[in-house]
This record gives sequence, C-alpha cells and structure tokens, in this order.
Amino acid sequence: MDIISLLAVATAAFLFAGTVKGLVGMGLPTAAIGTMTLLIEPRLAVAIIILPMIVSNAWQVYRMGHIRRTLWRYRWFMLISMVVVFGTLLASAEVSDNVLYGVAGTIILIFVATNLGPKPPRLPERLDSIGQFIFGILAGIAGGLTAMWAPPIAIYLMMRDADKDEFVRGSGLLIFMASIPLAVGYLQIGQLPRGVALISALMIVPTLLGFSLGEKLRAHLSPARFRIALLVVFFFLGLNLLRRAFF
Repeated sequence: MDIISLLAVATAAFLFAGTVKGLVGMGLPTAAIGTMTLLIEPRLAVAIIILPMIVSNAWQVYRMGHIRRTLWRYRWFMLISMVVVFGTLLASAEVSDNVLYGVAGTIILIFVATNLGPKPPRLPERLDSIGQFIFGILAGIAGGLTAMWAPPIAIYLMMRDADKDEFVRGSGLLIFMASIPLAVGYLQIGQLPRGVALISALMIVPTLLGFSLGEKLRAHLSPARFRIALLVVFFFLGLNLLRRAFF
C-alpha cells in the first residue's frame, strides 16, 4: 500500500475510532485496529495507534479529574498490566500475523459479548486486590499482543460497580499507563521507525476531532441505539479477523 492510501485508511479509521471513544469512553483500539486491519497488517496497525492512544487517554484522564485518587485506587491493576504488556510484547515479537489476527478477532468478540451479555457478578472490596491482579494480567497479555485491552478492563470495572464517570476515568487511566510500556517495547523491537511514528503522530488530529464529535453526539443520540449499532459493527469486524486468521 502506498503512503497516500495508508494515510487515507488510517485517517478514516481514527476519525471513526475517536468518535466511538468520545461517545462511550473506550473502544479506540478496538475500532481503529479492527478497521485498519481490513487493509493493513496488524503490527503496523498497532504501531500507528500508539501515540493517538496515549494522547487521547491522557486527555480523557485530565478531563475527568481526580487523578491522584484514581492512580491509588487502581495501582495494582496499573502496575501489573504495565509489566505484563512489556513482557508479552517482547515474548511475542516473532508471532505470525495469523496468530495476531486470531487474537484480535477473539478479543473483539469478547468485547461484544461483554457489552451485550448479563452484568458480571460484583467483586467485593475484600477481593479487589486479587481482582486487580487477575484482570491486570489479562489486560497486559491482550494489550501486549494487540493493544486492545477493553474486555478485561470493562469486566473489572463492571464487577466493581463503577458508575459512568468512574468507568470513563478508570479505563482512561489504565489504558494510558499501559500504553507507555507498549510504546517503549515497540521502539525496542524496531516496530516504530521514524516514518511510522510520524504517521502515528499525525493520527492524533483525526482522533481528537472524532473525540470531540463523539462528545457532542453523546448529548443528542440515544446511547443505547448507538451502542447496539456499534457492537454489530464490532461483531462483524471480529468475525472478519478470525476469517483472516484461518483462511
């Protein structure tokens, strides 16, 4: 794919993904990678998403406030996921694209099931540290392979009965912090050369434009209807990735 086509595909993907994130608070990697991998290989898609993901989640955390309290509340999840992201990325550097397609498709379908299925059981306060440890590992593995951490983070926050603001605040912080070792790891294994880093930096603009659009749409669209439509799109994106993994 030539550079102009790559920029066009990435811009459209990040405008869509930023809108999703602005509307529902998460889903940027799921939307962007699920869309871009229709036309480009998964490792390049993950590399391109790194800087928009860091910036958009930093902005989300800043907008939501209570940063110190949130850091302390999710400290074990954050630390464990950061370590596991880095280790998983280095260990999987030679994994084939078919495996990454399969993992990405599975994660997207889990994301759909998480949002459509029944609410998971409540995680009591006394078990919160264990929950953070378990879901931190799961998020780290998923993030290190595909940069898609939404299902483990969403399930954990739902089990903790996080309200809407806390959900957006917590997910933004956890994704932001885990994105840092992902960026360091991609630099270390040579998957983020200068040209790709420049494209990633350029994609911050459509991401933030989409984010602003999503925030405005939140006030005018029915969140329930949009959510169902979005999950239908994700469902078929996930199936397509599984198809590419095996056929």
